[in-house]
Amino acid sequence: MSSAEEIVDIVDEEDRVIGQAPRGEAYRQGLRHRTAFILARDPEGNVFVHRRTTTKLVFPGRYDMFVGGVVGTGESYDEAALREAEEELGVSGLPAPRPLFKFLYDGRADGTGGSWWSYVYDVTCALPVRPQAEEIDWYTFLSPAELERRLDAWPWTPDSLAAYERLRARA
Repeated sequence: MSSAEEIVDIVDEEDRVIGQAPRGEAYRQGLRHRTAFILARDPEGNVFVHRRTTTKLVFPGRYDMFVGGVVGTGESYDEAALREAEEELGVSGLPAPRPLFKFLYDGRADGTGGSWWSYVYDVTCALPVRPQAEEIDWYTFLSPAELERRLDAWPWTPDSLAAYERLRARA
């Protein structure tokens, strides 16, 4: 099954499940669903940053400072966060990501038309990473200061920028 065919829960403005749809349809129709964003750091505190492949359904070829993705039907945010982090980083045995906060991303402001509830996590990854080639075509670990310098220079996914801005405001 392709990622576009994966079934996801459709939720309302209060994050209550109101139906299901294939992921691709949810994106095309702008149906609100759930995502998990995980800020992965190495033991020195550097942030895993990557560029998405050009085959991604949403924001292809853009940079992202979070790993993560769509929460599957019947899956909890916590389950999705661990699954997505391990899949995208290419590791197993990662500690459970630490939940930080949840927010409603509304892409109508940036022209994506999408809307999703996003739970933001962080995790320290001391394991050697082997990112999924289908998801990530370039990666590195950046110091927090270097990440800040790149914010205005690289084309970032707008939802990760929104999450990162909220994360910075909490610090």
